Amino acid sequence: MTRHLTLILGDQLDPGSAAFEGFDPSRDTVLMIEASEEATHVWSHKARIAYFLSAMRHFAQELEKRGIPLEYIRGDSGPASLSSALRDALSRHRPQKLIMVEPGEHRVLRDIVSACEAAGTRYAVRDDRHFLLSTAEFRRWAGPKRELRMEHFYRVMRRRTGVLMKNDLPEGGRWNYDRENRAGFGVDGPGRIPPPPRFRPDAITREVIAEVEQRFPHHPGRLDTFAWPVNRKQALAALQDFVDHRLAVFGCHQDAMWSGEPFLAHSLLAAALNLKLLNPREVIDRTLAAYRARGIALASVEGFLRQVLGWREFIRGVYWLDMPALADANHYGHRLPLPRWYWTGETHMRCLSNVIHQTLEHGYAHHIQRLMVTGNFALLAGIEPRQVCDWYLAVYVDAVEWAELPNTVGMALHANRGRFTSKPYAASGAYIKRMSNYCRSCRYRPEIRHGAQACPLTTLYWDFLARNRDELAGSPRTALMARNLERLPKQELDAIRRQAATLRDGLDLI
Repeated sequence: MTRHLTLILGDQLDPGSAAFEGFDPSRDTVLMIEASEEATHVWSHKARIAYFLSAMRHFAQELEKRGIPLEYIRGDSGPASLSSALRDALSRHRPQKLIMVEPGEHRVLRDIVSACEAAGTRYAVRDDRHFLLSTAEFRRWAGPKRELRMEHFYRVMRRRTGVLMKNDLPEGGRWNYDRENRAGFGVDGPGRIPPPPRFRPDAITREVIAEVEQRFPHHPGRLDTFAWPVNRKQALAALQDFVDHRLAVFGCHQDAMWSGEPFLAHSLLAAALNLKLLNPREVIDRTLAAYRARGIALASVEGFLRQVLGWREFIRGVYWLDMPALADANHYGHRLPLPRWYWTGETHMRCLSNVIHQTLEHGYAHHIQRLMVTGNFALLAGIEPRQVCDWYLAVYVDAVEWAELPNTVGMALHANRGRFTSKPYAASGAYIKRMSNYCRSCRYRPEIRHGAQACPLTTLYWDFLARNRDELAGSPRTALMARNLERLPKQELDAIRRQAATLRDGLDLI
């Protein structure tokens, strides 16, 4: 009889995981499961499926090299669901206890617990030491607060870790350099930015790619561009490359977008971090070392570390604090179906076409493309939040639910009524024009509110303000947005609202 069956999930590929604490190779066994359901629970991008499977198989190979007893259940031969595979493994191994680290998804935790209880197997869920703050510590910080603010949390984390601190004060005298992180590129574009490294698929990854093409041929996305880091060595190389070549230029233009430039100066480290191939502490340490050694601008360094030390930890805490109700949040009562072109990019709106085609090609879009292009449109058009969340979870290689769901529900869609954001991130086509070159080749004009040439984002933006005027007027952060409606003649506002209704009736045709 097995003493402990140690379950390692696809986003827990960390040899230093708490799951291995006290592991005895003579009495314990590691269990890893590829479950087809995890690729079809949402209609996952082929690159997302391939990334998880390749990283899992590389990690399993490393465990075997270390002599760790392992049962690895492959998806091409095993049960379709994680829970059914686990029930079968519990029946065969009859362990005294199942050991695991906190999963990244509420559904997965529920299914694992149900499988253990059905089998009469004791289980232990250990803290995920990958994160700098435990879920229990976050819950204590949040307390009974109705509203949570990342900026307050971020200051706690800065003081707790000493990152960019001088005694008890922030280095440089300011906590946040966000105002310096919003510049566009101007008419000449970004210039030459060193591209991120591409990791040529090895034998394991090539096998996975062929398998994904065979088993999931109708799923969205491409695999011929797959070049993601799938093991720890590659992930560390990707981190060092970012620190050496793009960190210094990341800061002030991190919100900018440019067609034909999918990566710009972004780190592309979220996927490796979320699968635990990288630890946030080493990301922070290498960033700080480069800052001290090379005199990189504080605004650039702080802007990047704010994402790792602040937002990433905050979002994970919010997810476990507010689930499962968070998944059903729909403050505005939006019910429209997701337009079909979210899966193809075949829309006349150049901003959305660019971002979606890029996403289908690489399984990637940076945070402003997600928030202010695909997310902004979904908010303004009134798409049902659950459908939007499923799309975000499906199309990005870095998508795990603890990160994706609160970002989509709370940040992009404001569907949880400002639980951790002070305003909806709603913007017209003017924002897209200011932050990108997408509008140059578009049939729509961002400055026109209604009529044949009107930008749908602009029309829907003014309609969104009108539909939610009273609520927006009641908040200091959005009162100006509501007052802007007063400068529109009633006749024009009526025309905007009629055109917005027509747009919503035919979203697939935009």
